[in-house]
Amino acid sequence: MISFLSRLIDLIAPRACSVCGRRLVPGENVMCAACNRHLPRTHFEDDAYENEMAQLFWGRIPIERAGALFFYHAQSEVSRMIYALKYGNHPEFGEQLGQMVAEEYLEKGFFQGIDAIIPVPLSRSRQRQRGYNQSMEIARGVSEVTKISILKDTIKRTKFVESQTHKSRLSRAENVEDTFKVLDSSPILNKHILLIDDIVTTGATICACGQALQQSGKIYISVLSLGYSKD
Repeated sequence: MISFLSRLIDLIAPRACSVCGRRLVPGENVMCAACNRHLPRTHFEDDAYENEMAQLFWGRIPIERAGALFFYHAQSEVSRMIYALKYGNHPEFGEQLGQMVAEEYLEKGFFQGIDAIIPVPLSRSRQRQRGYNQSMEIARGVSEVTKISILKDTIKRTKFVESQTHKSRLSRAENVEDTFKVLDSSPILNKHILLIDDIVTTGATICACGQALQQSGKIYISVLSLGYSKD
């Protein structure tokens, strides 16, 4: 049930759909119901083991399942929404979208057997500049729905890397090589870890993170993101 306080806040400070700009009504978050219905969902949860995103990681990290809520293309409605999350000072979008993807994937058994969540870390300078890590915000939403705990101090990004945008597949892989360092391996050994990022394109960042985790010992990895891009 929508509280009186929520209705009052919406009246005083109306929120807008991050996709079309229409005023949101109480009960809508990030986007309006109309935009939510027509955004391009991947439906990867229907075949989490062998979908095209999962195949991206075959032979690179010990992948179990992979999923993304939406297909992502530059200059698209989905890209505008994720841009607002990352650069528009809207960390709440991450948590709300995390809840959305978790609710849709939960009923398909995607989270079964997963022991902990690790959001892909930002560099300290990038997080200081932005004020938050969008992957952590997404993870908060997923954790709230699934009750799976988040590991916050297990791995860190050791260096600042250039934006992956407009880079080739090879350049993306080279750009994130040796970027991550495990700080504490005890919570991940022999565990099934869910890595969360905002967008997966070539999988280079996830692989670099997963390979760093894998060096600590035997683990199992699943991947979840808001967007999946073939570009």
